[in-house]
Amino acid sequence: MKVLAVGDLVGSAGIKELKKRLGEIKQKEQIDFVIVNGENAAEGMGITKQNFEDIVALKIDVITMGNHTWGKKDIFQFIDHPKLIRPANYPKGVVGKGYYIYTWQEKKIAVINLIGRVDINVLSENPFIVAKEIVEKIQNEVDMIFVDFHAEATAEKIAMGYFLDGKVTAVFGTHTHVQTADEKILPKGTAYITDIGMTGPKNSVIGMDIEASLKRFETTLPERYKIASGESVLNAIILEIDDKNNQVKSIKRLDP
Repeated sequence: MKVLAVGDLVGSAGIKELKKRLGEIKQKEQIDFVIVNGENAAEGMGITKQNFEDIVALKIDVITMGNHTWGKKDIFQFIDHPKLIRPANYPKGVVGKGYYIYTWQEKKIAVINLIGRVDINVLSENPFIVAKEIVEKIQNEVDMIFVDFHAEATAEKIAMGYFLDGKVTAVFGTHTHVQTADEKILPKGTAYITDIGMTGPKNSVIGMDIEASLKRFETTLPERYKIASGESVLNAIILEIDDKNNQVKSIKRLDP
């Protein structure tokens, strides 16, 4: 089995690039299951109903979210859709779900979404404690567990990888929009990468217009962000899983 995890979709440009390249990637790499982070789909902040429908139409299996989950009010119309999960360590009682169990052929696949607490302005529960609780709850009813850890700090992400090593199939980071070159299989068998990158404008500041970004840094004055134009890229990873023992055989980066 092969799983494709696609880095943060940035605006309509990201959705268009996914639509443009997904079919070819799935065919060439023989992809069976697709996870996409969509928290920046609405021109950088949140996801609209139209964004959601456009992504689902591409036969995506799971859409994960992050710190901009509530960026667009539209989300409350489809927050309970089985293909959408939001960070599991939002406070208890918040609408939506932090993980879901999917079926591929005879396999039960759990996907968990978590958000970091270091340098992210979101009041969330401890992701390590929440991850442990969920894994202990579902580990005997699933064949594989994939974790999208939407976090800023590399140390927090790396720590999560080792914390869940041997307990989940893979831990991959999202949020920074910069793909890291540290993909590996950890000592106890869990695949790991600090960040899978982004899908959106290539010549940009993490997807945003360069001039607008530079003005903010140069003057410190407020400047409305806007999505950059021009050529786009698709960042992702491909995980190959052994069908017999459900162990990761390899993790490979896809970049421009």
